[in-house]
Amino acid sequence: MYLRRLFAIASPLAIVIALLLTVGASVTSTKASAGGFASTTYKLAHPQATSTYQNGYSPMQMKGAYSLNGTSTGSGTTIAIVDAYNDPTAANDFDVFAKQFGLPTLAGGCTCFTKVDQTGGTNYPRTNRSWAVEISLDIEWAHAMAPQAHILLVEATSNSFTNLLTAEDYATAHAQVVSNSWGGAELSSEASSDSHFNKPVAITFSAGDSGTPAQYPSASPYVLSIGGTSLTINGTTGGGGCSSTGCTYGGEQVWSGGGGGASAYETEPGYQGGYCGTTPNVNNCGGKRGTPDVAWDADPSTGVAVYDSTGYQGQKGWFQIGGTSVGAPSVAGVIALADQAHSTTLVTNTLATRFTYQSDASATNYSSDYHDVKAGSNGSPCCMAGTGYDLASGLGSPVGNNWISNA
Repeated sequence: MYLRRLFAIASPLAIVIALLLTVGASVTSTKASAGGFASTTYKLAHPQATSTYQNGYSPMQMKGAYSLNGTSTGSGTTIAIVDAYNDPTAANDFDVFAKQFGLPTLAGGCTCFTKVDQTGGTNYPRTNRSWAVEISLDIEWAHAMAPQAHILLVEATSNSFTNLLTAEDYATAHAQVVSNSWGGAELSSEASSDSHFNKPVAITFSAGDSGTPAQYPSASPYVLSIGGTSLTINGTTGGGGCSSTGCTYGGEQVWSGGGGGASAYETEPGYQGGYCGTTPNVNNCGGKRGTPDVAWDADPSTGVAVYDSTGYQGQKGWFQIGGTSVGAPSVAGVIALADQAHSTTLVTNTLATRFTYQSDASATNYSSDYHDVKAGSNGSPCCMAGTGYDLASGLGSPVGNNWISNA
């Protein structure tokens, strides 16, 4: 009798626990679940946060490594950040990060940050602590790369593709550059959603943190797909500083978790013609859209500093974070610098040519505009790094000033 009573109590409890674990897993997974839901693409280097900045590359160190010491600041441009759910401490965290690293702050009078819901209003969605960390990463590192650009955070009601694409439509109508650090498994019908990205702006997407196969929307031919590397920076000092000779590029290899591979459904766009090759498991796109296009630091062990006070898994403060989520807002920031430098709006919706390929990766510019990442792999049997374009690191990582100049 006692056993029967025990099972009667335990069975419903087990069901509840199982459901809670399932919900928790869907929030923190780096791959989307089936049914049209997207997931974030960041990874914590350590589960514990610190109350003061201790770890993670700083903006000064990253700018030194990627040769971003020009005069452009992103002034006059708007970078939209599309994420799901509400981050109630976004503005506060933006300012704490900015103050720590000597960037313009809202408290200091900059008009460099605005938050809206997915249709441009102030009816913000419910808070999700995992997505709040993503939001903190995205807004802080777009600001780090382009400190005078206006950062427009567009919060989708949920992580459904329906809501995220509604937010995307608002973002592309109100910004010159749009950053997205989310995605999921490809679907055979995905091309029907490409119209949301076929807009006269530049759109960046993280390629994912689970290696291959390719993810969507990263695989859309109308976006710039950002893969991941492990980055070494020479000349770093404590407190996010650099030595008297500055911080410099020390080399990269493909991060094992970086997203990539050829799309299962999207055809090879014209701008990848001559870049996708015939070497199996390296650059053979098989007539399909190859991902990523370019690469950026993503290894959590070489990750960046992020401040978040909403709190995640009982932790709030300073985190060291990696994942291809670092690259999407960072490269968006670099594009904003290029927009300002050329007094134009670079776009990713032209399929015949694209500035990252036909301009920056031309025969005369490639060696000066990109770090060709030649070592490492992000999955088995595909994909390995190789000379030139590959399905693990794309064209490589930008050599900032040259990349901007030739874009």
